[in-house]
Amino acid sequence: MTDRKRILIVAVHKPVEALRMASGLTLLDDEVTIATWGKLPEGADVAEQLEALEFSEVPMVELDPSGSAMAVLAQRIIDSDVVYCV
Repeated sequence: MTDRKRILIVAVHKPVEALRMASGLTLLDDEVTIATWGKLPEGADVAEQLEALEFSEVPMVELDPSGSAMAVLAQRIIDSDVVYCV
């Protein structure tokens, strides 16, 4: 059995697609975390993915682009084994 990977999904340009990817990655036995660059858009697609991610207990952090988001994001990247920016 292999070690669990720490996967970070950064939702930047296509947040709905990033949430879909994160939902799919929960099927693996790896630790998935989501960082959103700003607020997520509203809509049925987002709500559906958020419900699935909440069920899977995937942690999510909203990064405020006007604040110290770069430092927070940099630390999360360092702490992760795999990073996807979508």
